[in-house]
Amino acid sequence: MKIGVYPGSFDPFTVGHLDVLKSAVSLFDLVYVAVLNNSEKDPVFTAAERVDMIDRMIEAEGLQNVRSGMFDGLLVRYAAQVGASHIIRGLRAITDFEYEFQIDAVNRHLMNEIRTVYFMASPSHSFLSSSKVKEIGRFGGSIEGLVPPCNENFIRERLARQ
Repeated sequence: MKIGVYPGSFDPFTVGHLDVLKSAVSLFDLVYVAVLNNSEKDPVFTAAERVDMIDRMIEAEGLQNVRSGMFDGLLVRYAAQVGASHIIRGLRAITDFEYEFQIDAVNRHLMNEIRTVYFMASPSHSFLSSSKVKEIGRFGGSIEGLVPPCNENFIRERLARQ
């Protein structure tokens, strides 16, 4: 079975993330969307809330071969723990590649048998990031079409209180 891990902070999960995920599910038997529980960051949503939003999205999209998870520490250890042979990453621009290339080099040093695969974001999503969603939502702008519809109200209400 070919298993991939799609890691990220996903604070929140956007339609750009979904675009990458939909590309990945066609190549893997099973994909884990893995929320990084990073104590050094100050996320808007708790790790548990992010996993819940991902679970709602998985169900709403009917993604049968996708599971959610949470990890802290080294990504390659989590990947090995779930039996993944690949790490899935999305790229929006060439600057993303430079950063991802460095991370891949470190991951290969730590666990050479786990490879990284990259998916280009659709041009219509190349501008989109969780940070932009949070900024738009905090200032009362519409986040419709930027996050999965099943999570839009929850995200909008949280951002409005920030």
